[in-house]
Amino acid sequence: MTNFLTAVAAFVFALGVLIVVHEFGHYLMARWFGVKVLRFSVGFGRVLASRRVGPDRTEWAIAAFPLGGYVKMLDEREGPVDTHELPRAFNRQPVWRRFLIVLAGPLANFLLAIALYWAMFIYGMPGMKPVVGAIVSGSPAAIARIIPGTTITKIGAAEVDDWEDARWLLLEYATQRVVVPVETRAGDGDIVLHQLDLSRFNAADIDANFLGVIGFAKLQPPMPPIIGKLEAGGPAERAGLQVDDEIIAIGDQKINDIGQAIHIIQASAGKSLLFRVKRDGYIVEIGIVPVARTDTDGSRTGRIEAMLHVDEKALAEYMVRVHYGPVKSAAKAVAKTWDTSIFSLIMLGKMLIGEISLKNLSGPITIADYAGQSAQVGWIPYMMFIALISISLGVLNLLPIPLLDGGHLMYYIFEIFKGSPISDKAMAVGQNIGMALLFMLMVFALYNDITHLIFRS
Repeated sequence: MTNFLTAVAAFVFALGVLIVVHEFGHYLMARWFGVKVLRFSVGFGRVLASRRVGPDRTEWAIAAFPLGGYVKMLDEREGPVDTHELPRAFNRQPVWRRFLIVLAGPLANFLLAIALYWAMFIYGMPGMKPVVGAIVSGSPAAIARIIPGTTITKIGAAEVDDWEDARWLLLEYATQRVVVPVETRAGDGDIVLHQLDLSRFNAADIDANFLGVIGFAKLQPPMPPIIGKLEAGGPAERAGLQVDDEIIAIGDQKINDIGQAIHIIQASAGKSLLFRVKRDGYIVEIGIVPVARTDTDGSRTGRIEAMLHVDEKALAEYMVRVHYGPVKSAAKAVAKTWDTSIFSLIMLGKMLIGEISLKNLSGPITIADYAGQSAQVGWIPYMMFIALISISLGVLNLLPIPLLDGGHLMYYIFEIFKGSPISDKAMAVGQNIGMALLFMLMVFALYNDITHLIFRS
């Protein structure tokens, strides 16, 4: 129940911030050009609370349906306008002003993401050193002769600071299906350049744990696999596993450290595993079936709902805090926001042509779940989550779909070339098409959410 409330609270807060920032972009640009704003609403539908503020008596409102918001401006198409206020009507503005007012919403979301990334880069983001763990035999990483224990320093032309950098860059190149140069550094300082072939990736590979498909595993600190905590009602507890049990074997595989145990469990969703554990000096055999769980990156892995004991001192040796000065942080923040935006567009395009499964499309339920997970981990992951969703909201709103900001921008571009506004009839047809497209998008997203919930139950 606590996790559910955390997820709801984290989702509502994030959504509120993103809506206010997006609509405030429209509001500020409209005020900049002297357009009168009648209402600033967080949410749609019936107004629950409102207050009029300022010389224009703008109504600031909170409405019943929270998934969105809007800025209502003075407009002759929506009602009579007094003669003396006609110059302040939105529809009376030159097309370039209307274009900028509409563009300001998505732009505000991108600026929010840049600001959050900038602050986090200055503060420093904790991550795992990009040290290569076990390599799967016959995998692209094995064929490229990448050696366990070496540190990834570059992927393509980009420097790699932690495993998050490596994962993001590899995902980008995997979707492009190319051969990418990967630079590694050995313990003695020798630099080796490898050619990692990602040209044979398909939609199923990207849907799954693609790092595992490439053949990579994060290096886990060499710590004994001792059970530190059990989730109530989880597979491990139901099977009889206990806190302080030390896993010495799973099936025929002898277990020496945490990494081995995690790798086998994650790869065995739905399969029965025989655990041999040491308990009070005795060997106990326990059969456990890992359940499939969806991770925050969309991949599905096996879990037994148990946490292994972590030696904080040993773990600290493999952690790194990535941080930069204010100027470099600003450049990194802009680059990350740009790269994420372009990658989001590429993924959307590949979904449309069938190269990437629509299963990657998430709705409000999954997003709320991710919000709760990131909030529980810490404020930095939660801020990263908000930045990512802000970028996604900006990209989504720029799509040329009527009802979205991008649809209005499309109309204005037509108007610029046509020399006159789009007809009311054409706009009405566009609105219906846009409504149908958004409805289909919502159906797919909710279907994926429900599917994830079913598999997780």
